[in-house]
Amino acid sequence: MRDLDAVFGALSKSAFRRRFKLGARELAYMHEKGLAEVTRHARELIDKRLAPQAPPNDGKQTPFRGHPVFIAQHATATCCRSCLAKWHGIEAGKMLDEAERQHVVDAIGRWLREEGKREVKPRRGSRQGELPF
Repeated sequence: MRDLDAVFGALSKSAFRRRFKLGARELAYMHEKGLAEVTRHARELIDKRLAPQAPPNDGKQTPFRGHPVFIAQHATATCCRSCLAKWHGIEAGKMLDEAERQHVVDAIGRWLREEGKREVKPRRGSRQGELPF
């Protein structure tokens, strides 16, 4: 397993990984539920979708939107077993042990914590923030 500082250093050089940002809805959800609760969701999702030896639909099991954890998984390369192997040095083809699961959750939590500091502005043309009259 690679050190998270090294992983985040490498991720910062990837144009694909850097493009992921929480949208206004996901950021609002995270603020409403709190980082601790969203991190618990991350653990549940990792246990179910990523930790098995051969996850169903591996490589396609993580949506690109709909929950802050999904976006964080793509941003941190914790979305599938091949990304885990390439970026984190966690071997594919075996069930994730407790330390590996915690590593994945820590990566997601670290990204979410930083992303939560960012101010999200409504998209152009969005009616969000307009007065109702």
